[in-house]
Amino acid sequence: MKISEHFTLEELSFSEAGARLGLDNTPTASVIKNLVLVAAVMEKVRTLLGSKPIVVHSGYRAPDVNKAVRGVATSAHCFGRACDFVCSAFGAPGEVALAILKSDIEYDQLILEYGWVHVGLALEGLPSRREALTKRSSRAAYEAGIRA
Repeated sequence: MKISEHFTLEELSFSEAGARLGLDNTPTASVIKNLVLVAAVMEKVRTLLGSKPIVVHSGYRAPDVNKAVRGVATSAHCFGRACDFVCSAFGAPGEVALAILKSDIEYDQLILEYGWVHVGLALEGLPSRREALTKRSSRAAYEAGIRA
């Protein structure tokens, strides 16, 4: 089901880990509402990146899926308010993150992770921090700023 011009509910709620482990990752109505907001932001990101195709790696994560991938319980993914993605046709993840950082696109967290970009939205009722971070590996600490 399309929730924006270029993004579907299925791609923003699919979990490879969940499928592999047989875990249910079906979003609730409130999560779907959040995923529509994420899709709207990702449409802005897509436009910023020259309308190049975006490949979503992770959107919504149900609690069991989040636990299986060792995500933190407070992750925006658990609320359907985050998207991990790449846009290879635009450039490397660092180039993508820097383009978003320099834009006026609203986000709570922008994280250059090891192999993809994370865009997270603030929880309902909270202001966006516009926090930019880099995480170089699964074991590395978060560093302030985008360090491409």
